[in-house]
Amino acid sequence: MSTASQGKSHTLRKSDWELDFYSRPIIEADGKKRWELLISSSDSPQGEAPFRWEKRCPAGEVNSIWLALALQEALRDAEEQGWEPPLRLRCWRTSMKTMISKAAVKVGIEVISSRRTFSLLDWLSQREKDVYPNQNGYISGPLAPPPEQLLNQPEPLPEAVRGDAWTFAWLPLGTLREANEWPIEFSGLIPIKDNYDQSISIPGLRLFSKTRALALAGWLGGLEPVKLVIEGNQLLLEAGQDDRWLVTDMTSEASKQAQKTLVTSREQAGGIQFLSVQTTPEEKMFTGFWMLRDIPGY
Repeated sequence: MSTASQGKSHTLRKSDWELDFYSRPIIEADGKKRWELLISSSDSPQGEAPFRWEKRCPAGEVNSIWLALALQEALRDAEEQGWEPPLRLRCWRTSMKTMISKAAVKVGIEVISSRRTFSLLDWLSQREKDVYPNQNGYISGPLAPPPEQLLNQPEPLPEAVRGDAWTFAWLPLGTLREANEWPIEFSGLIPIKDNYDQSISIPGLRLFSKTRALALAGWLGGLEPVKLVIEGNQLLLEAGQDDRWLVTDMTSEASKQAQKTLVTSREQAGGIQFLSVQTTPEEKMFTGFWMLRDIPGY
């Protein structure tokens, strides 16, 4: 096991945790696949180094008992490194949901099924590229493709939270970098890498409601918004683990322009998008503002 080296501070840092407990493309000496627990704190909008923690699990001990003990160990290490216990624990693998939930209950952590695990996915991608291929037992060559994701049929957004109006919008990446300084009541911000072109247009959805903005923002925050997608001439919001919400129908021309911007963001800015809630388009304060990410395969 190894942990990121971080100094202690007098004020404990707060963050949610993101967790992946799964097999890796490595065959151990006993002929069984490696199982590994990875934990990352969620990204800070200020770009501070996250808490990261890893531990290998013997293939014969993959169960909620082992996982609960590992979580207790991670909590102790996090405290020693200056972190409070997590507010929530997010995981996205459907097949592991029951086991993770049982283990988390034993240590008193709330589990959320969500693909808003951007920090963890970046770390896992880095490990798949730079760590696993350099270890003994690595399974080289083409792997079997992952099972095709079964997409749920999108449901219309409930009438009570549709707001008065909406618009598909664009913000320069340089403007979005300043979001942590904006007045926002409900937020979900993430850091933006320095090497992205600040002039790139970042796509997003703006929702407006004069009388229900706060309720709308609260509901959307609990939804765990992940990314915006265009299917045909429809604008969809994907959220949680596998929820899909129909925002609106679009004209053919508008959907083509939106799709073009979404693809550009995915190719040049890590798939960054945004979702905002305001009382009116002129209002300077955001009742809600979330950064989203379109990560291929998730």
